[in-house]
Amino acid sequence: MNIMIVACQTLREELRLAIKQTGMNYPVLYIESGLHNRPDSLHQEIQKNIDKIDNVDIVLMVFGYCGNSLLGIKSSQFKMVIPRVDDCIPLLLGSSAMRKEISMEMGTYFLTKGWLESEHNLLQEHERCVTRYGEQRALRVMRTMLGNYKRLMVIDTGAYSTASLIPRTLEFSKKHDKRHEVVIGSLKLLHKLLLGPWDEEFIILEPGQEITLDDIYSNSNDSGGAQLGSVGKEGR
Repeated sequence: MNIMIVACQTLREELRLAIKQTGMNYPVLYIESGLHNRPDSLHQEIQKNIDKIDNVDIVLMVFGYCGNSLLGIKSSQFKMVIPRVDDCIPLLLGSSAMRKEISMEMGTYFLTKGWLESEHNLLQEHERCVTRYGEQRALRVMRTMLGNYKRLMVIDTGAYSTASLIPRTLEFSKKHDKRHEVVIGSLKLLHKLLLGPWDEEFIILEPGQEITLDDIYSNSNDSGGAQLGSVGKEGR
């Protein structure tokens, strides 16, 4: 049986580690991470790449729903397996339940190395505001944009050292009066995607079947006000 992976570029290092840990060395096609700020464009890019895939039986999708960008995605050629998660955060914490539990404590903006290296990330947004408005006005703009969030939380997934990230995220948190925390992540869901079984935590699309709103929102967990990687809206 031929299997391949289509994945968000933001999760490259975590997926590499999960592949190494499971031994499931399937070929991977990465999709540009910056498109998450434009769900329609992300949808088109995912579908375009899926349409190019040939000679496989199953495609494993390393994505969350990401602003309904997966709505209507389908293939006439192969089966697709998609984690039943609102965005990428549960893929890095191990479950939607863990993400919800953390987010219910307080509004939390999650960060990873992948997001801090992506286009239009939170720290770059601050720098753009400083360039455009000056330091004081930039602080006011960013505090308005982050008004619903009480803390920034770096997810330590074990795929890389967070030592180079923490000074930057800690400085940003202090500047914007947010709590700063680090949480140990889990690649359990990625392992399960690679190894199976594909139970209620996954959507399985047969050839010709497209993902619907019922698939996306049936049994979907409340996002709990969490955020990863985009400013001012639920981007992941």
